[in-house]
Amino acid sequence: MLYLNHVSKTFNGGTINEKRALTDVSLHLNPGDFVTVIGGNGAGKSTLLNLIAGVFPCDEGAVTIDGADITRQPEYQRAKLLGRVFQDPMMGTAADMGIEENLAMAFRRGKKRTLRWGISKEEREEYVERLKSLDLGLENRLSSKVGLLSGGQRQALTLLMATLQKPKLLLLDEHTAALDPKTARKVLELTDEIVSRDQLTTLMITHNMKDAIRMGNRLIMMHEGNIIYDVSGEEKSNLHVKDLLEKFEQASGGEFANDRMMLA
Repeated sequence: MLYLNHVSKTFNGGTINEKRALTDVSLHLNPGDFVTVIGGNGAGKSTLLNLIAGVFPCDEGAVTIDGADITRQPEYQRAKLLGRVFQDPMMGTAADMGIEENLAMAFRRGKKRTLRWGISKEEREEYVERLKSLDLGLENRLSSKVGLLSGGQRQALTLLMATLQKPKLLLLDEHTAALDPKTARKVLELTDEIVSRDQLTTLMITHNMKDAIRMGNRLIMMHEGNIIYDVSGEEKSNLHVKDLLEKFEQASGGEFANDRMMLA
């Protein structure tokens, strides 16, 4: 479904600030895979997601989604294939527009625009049902400006918008990191529910190793622009945090002490 074939990315090449972010990375996701991604700061996690999303091109290699080579496609063309939720709850929505207006934009992503009436009765009823599934009372606030919502409400709405059209690939970039623990748990529960229900192929970056082990059917660990560990199935279900810490210590050597608290 998703193929990354020997992709590499270097920033500020040939300068004193040169940074090799990804080095000859190959990754294959089957349809319905839910892959959690962990690693220390600078491991290449967000660069990986940004490269898939088309925020910047890869220097080498190829990116294929659902059989289509999108290596040279700009970000806006890839948007019809992808759903994305960012770490910052302020991203992914239009703060000055209402809840239903934001949902309408997400519903029309990748579709041709027409001169038909903006939001039909049937469409509004669909939004209400989808919002009810969040159990946050947003179905009664369709006209409320999104900028007035709490961080958790906004992130839940962004998740709903990102999955409204059942994307070929869902990208979650530490989407609970800015939330308090209780709200983060709620958003993760919604994530698990939506991904399972719609059988979405998903890549989720997280710094929480317990969440990385608990969620999804596969886990990969990155370090210095490489995938150093890839585990799935029964082996993943039998993992413990100490196992991941040991793997990371073996790979990072002296950096382990600096990254341990961030990863735990």
